[in-house]
Amino acid sequence: MRLMGRVGRWFDDRLQLGKPMMATMAHPVPRQTASWFYVFGSAALTVFALHGWGSNFMLAIVLIHMVQVFLFGAYKFPRELTWIIGVLLLLVTLGMAFTGQVLRFDQDAYWGLGLGASIVSRVPVLGPALVNLLLGGPIIASATLSRFFALHVFVIPGLLIGFVGLHLLLVLKLGINEWPMPGRIVRRANYLAEYHELTERDGIPFVPAAVWKDIIFSGFVLLSISACAALFGPFGPGGPPDPTIIQTAPHPDFFFLWLYALLSFLPPAAETPVLLIGPVIALGVLIALPFFAGEGEKSWKRRPIAVLTVLLAAVALGSLTHLGAHTPWSPVMDAWSGEPIPEKYLKGRTALERHGALVLQLKQCRNCHSLDETGGKRGPALDGVAVRLTQDQLIRQVVQGGGNMPAYGKNLSPAETTALVAFLETLHPPGQAPASDASRAAIVP
Repeated sequence: MRLMGRVGRWFDDRLQLGKPMMATMAHPVPRQTASWFYVFGSAALTVFALHGWGSNFMLAIVLIHMVQVFLFGAYKFPRELTWIIGVLLLLVTLGMAFTGQVLRFDQDAYWGLGLGASIVSRVPVLGPALVNLLLGGPIIASATLSRFFALHVFVIPGLLIGFVGLHLLLVLKLGINEWPMPGRIVRRANYLAEYHELTERDGIPFVPAAVWKDIIFSGFVLLSISACAALFGPFGPGGPPDPTIIQTAPHPDFFFLWLYALLSFLPPAAETPVLLIGPVIALGVLIALPFFAGEGEKSWKRRPIAVLTVLLAAVALGSLTHLGAHTPWSPVMDAWSGEPIPEKYLKGRTALERHGALVLQLKQCRNCHSLDETGGKRGPALDGVAVRLTQDQLIRQVVQGGGNMPAYGKNLSPAETTALVAFLETLHPPGQAPASDASRAAIVP
């Protein structure tokens, strides 16, 4: 014991950490904040080091912590920056969850990444460059996994650790938010003096008087994670992805199902505005919240608008999450896999065009595209596709994908691609010529 004490003193003489650590552990907190309502932050930090089930628990705990901070008015003066860092932590946590799902690189990961790339591609001007940066090229390939490995293992964890450190520093410097008593009004002119007077009069040291509830709750969370892993098993890759597999119902992980459902039920014309404008407005409101509502009541009992906002958000997210398991974007694909190409589309066609119809049938293109009003609804109908796209555009769309459509360049041979495009060029209304390249028509030999 003497030897260990000497070693400890030797390190402390050089690192000078003993006194700051003791001061941190003994910093006073209001007695009423030693409550079970204040344990979610430490629990989120505890599960940060875990994967799999830990990611589900971490997202849930971070979200609950944000709701608790909002309802308790802990974003008000002088904790504006603490709230903003918390919002950024939520975004970074979502980034960890998304990149983790992609690294499984199974069917769900492939389609989820395709959807993510589709969303990024809609950004004006920068969209194509951002997709290339995200995927490491125009298609999902080995370079994509390298990018997401770097994001998931180095970039995002680095941001997460930095934000967590800054968040904890702010909590230590500004103190833990006091219990929101009705009638206790926050005013910038005298709040700090009142808070210090409260901690001096009714404060208790964080360690050991308040920390024991954090330890117990974090232990309960760890036991719950272990129980889920034992009862339901670990979740990992479900096999290599293949866009042509028909017995599939790709969907994102639980915490992204609400977005999945929202995109499925939105009218196509509304998708881009909602995806590009909605998140910016929501993020702007969250960041600006402590600046336009930084004073006044903290107690949720006297803030009915705050309570109503949380209830509406919970109902909306819960409903969309429930619908996410039954969206048109993940149809019962067997229902369309056996539908033959209507006979009217085969009459008078060449052998190459008939072969293209067979490719369309065998590769299950109608799981996402309708023909003669039968088939999937996720992609545009094919009845008039030859009017909308030229031959070169059809080839590029099939090979490279775009929008919500994955790239099929590696799933079709050159002969199959040629035949498929030849058949698609016949799909135009009677009496209406297919699309043509005006630049080629202008060339005079």
